[in-house]
Parts: sequence; C-alpha cells; structure tokens
Amino acid sequence: MEPARGVRTEEATVLGRGTRVLAGAVILACAALIGPSAPGGSLFAGTGPAPDARDAVPNRVMTWNLCNPCDTANTDRAAEIARYAPQVVALQEACVRDVRAVRDHLERLHGLDYHVEYGPVLRNWSRCGGAPWRPGQYGQAILSAAPITDAVTVEYPDGGSEDRGYTAVTTTVGGRSVRVFNTHLAERRQEEVRAEQAGVLASVVARHDRAIVLGDLNAVPDAPELAGIWDLAEDVDLHCRPLPAGTCKPTTDWHSKFDYVFLRGLAPLGHRVQGTPHSDHHLLYADVEAAGSADRADSAGSSRPG
Repeated sequence: MEPARGVRTEEATVLGRGTRVLAGAVILACAALIGPSAPGGSLFAGTGPAPDARDAVPNRVMTWNLCNPCDTANTDRAAEIARYAPQVVALQEACVRDVRAVRDHLERLHGLDYHVEYGPVLRNWSRCGGAPWRPGQYGQAILSAAPITDAVTVEYPDGGSEDRGYTAVTTTVGGRSVRVFNTHLAERRQEEVRAEQAGVLASVVARHDRAIVLGDLNAVPDAPELAGIWDLAEDVDLHCRPLPAGTCKPTTDWHSKFDYVFLRGLAPLGHRVQGTPHSDHHLLYADVEAAGSADRADSAGSSRPG
C-alpha cells in the first residue's frame, strides 16, 4: 500500500538523510583537496573581506597620472592610493567610470570614504570605451576625504592635440580651507600651447592666498612655459627648482619630472615619489603644513570660484 500523498515513509526519510550526509562529505572532501577559495582563507566568498576602516591622512595630498589606455585593474589603482591614504587625490588621464570604480573600491575594500569631483573635458571611445555613439568621459578628477565646494572644470581654449583643462575645488587640507587645482597640460613638444594653458591656470591660482596645484604638466621644471607658476608657488620638494639651481626627482618611467605638487600659502613637511607597475607615471604625494586652531574655520582666500 502506498503512503498517502505528502507523507514520507521512514525508509524514505532515512534515505534522504543519508543523501544529504553524503553530499556534505563530498563538499568537505573537495574543500580539503583544493583549499579555501575566498580571500582571507574563508571557504565561501560572501561580500568580500571587511575593509580596514581608517581615516585619510588629513594633511596629505597626492597626484597621479593613471596612464590611459593601460591595462590596469581599478582594484590595483585603489590599493596604490589606499597605501598612502591621502586627504586629497588628483588623477589625470581618468575615465569617469574608472574613477567611480576606484572610489567605490577605496570605500568597500579599504575603508576610505572620498567625495569626488569629475572633470571630463572630452568623450573618447579609444580611452574610455562605451557605446560608439556615446563614448566614455575622459579628463581629470579630484577625490577629497573632506566635503567639496565651489567645484569648477574649465577647458583650456587650446588643448593642443587633445582637449585639456583643469578642475578646481575648495576643500579642507590639514584643517585649513584650501583651493585645490588639478590639471593636465598639453602633450610633449607642444610648448607654445602649454605656455598658454599655464598662463590661464596661473591667472586663476593668483586669486587665492592659499592654493595647491597638482597635476601632470608635461614639462620639466626649467621649461619656460612654467615660469608663471613658479612665480606664484613653490614645489613641495624644496630642492626642486628650475635648473641649473634645482635637483628634482623624476616622476615618470622615462626619468623626467612632469608631475608636480605646487604650494601657495602652505609649507611642505615632506614628500615622496613612488614608482608603480600600474602606470608610466609615479605616485607623488606630499604632507603640507598643519593648521593652527585659529585657522580651522577660515576661507581659501578666494574672490570667486576658479
């Protein structure tokens, strides 16, 4: 006589238990043979490892040309930035979608939370992908651990062989309100174009008593086109000056200094140039003068955003 529908016999129950036990034994045996597959040694990957919750270094700024197009994972880019945990990061040759991914990885994997201002100056399919009729946005970006205000992105009147521009924000570095600029000047062998761009940038930086200029200027320190910026600010490396007086560490794989942290109204405390396998430009970061308590609520000395 067959059991009523929906009622399990004792034999069937025992058989079911045996099947589950056998399946569990097979899974454990396989795990013993192949070892754990998730990061950190756990057997099953869930949402990934917990981030190392920490704060950014409050008086540290960094500039980095990401190299584009280059075959680099955004997780690797985020890990390089997280290693030094700067308060402000300026990125050049940056696709909006890559910067968004880097920012997400910094928060999810490293516990670093950044505000972002994207500064695209063109759409480029070969650099940033996307649909052929809607290529990805390309340019520069600023990440800041402190809130951002008065953000602008300005395209230079003449970009040279490729559109170029600068992005500027007001944020907090070392407890002080500072106007931060991130720029990428025209490519090499376009000195006249760079001179015009540097002039535009210098005229805006001059409006601020306290400013930090970050970026890839595509020019060595004694290049004539940078003279106007040198008149306004000093390099974070106190030994770096236009030749023949200065000794500047190279910041690229071809042993030239193209990447800068210029300070206006702030003093350098230290800096580092760090090579990386993930770009043809090195990471350059600097620690700048910490604020006194009386300066914590003051402004960036700006007459208007720029």
